[in-house]
Amino acid sequence: MPDPVPTAGLTYRTARPGDAQAIAGLHADSWRRHYRGAYTDAFLDDEAATVLGDMWAGHFAAPDPATRTILAERDGRLVGLAHTILGRDPTWGALLHNLHVSYDLKRQGVGTRLLALTARAVLDAAPASGLYLWVLEQNAAARAFYEARGGSCVEHKPAGAPGGDVTRLSGRPVNLRMAWRDPSRLLA
Repeated sequence: MPDPVPTAGLTYRTARPGDAQAIAGLHADSWRRHYRGAYTDAFLDDEAATVLGDMWAGHFAAPDPATRTILAERDGRLVGLAHTILGRDPTWGALLHNLHVSYDLKRQGVGTRLLALTARAVLDAAPASGLYLWVLEQNAAARAFYEARGGSCVEHKPAGAPGGDVTRLSGRPVNLRMAWRDPSRLLA
């Protein structure tokens, strides 16, 4: 079932270089809440914010014209983000590399709106493109969210380690590829 109409007072815009630290903070909070058991507690608690801060600073230091980063804000506070890499896969199309929503605004339509804006950006750039993402198998809530919006699980593989450091993994987490062959389904 789709989320309700987005909460009043939300605005959506393209990310700018000055947003990197706020984006990293939201991203790290999301990982801490949803990736326990896949990534080590030590990494999540002590390193994730720095690793993600460096990653996002790097994205903005060397902008890639094939990326789109859309932010959701409420009263000037970052509450959601969607980061997409256009044309990432010849079969599946654009990669929605990150979709995170502030925990206090879950189930308020923010994620649904970010998905729709992502679909619009993908279709504007390449009308025949598909859209896909990777989600941790253990993240049942995210999987249900994507499935409710028409995403299909088309593949699974071992999850990669953050920053390529296998000591940051806990166990053997699995990633699922969720795909939309026709992203226009997300526009409704």
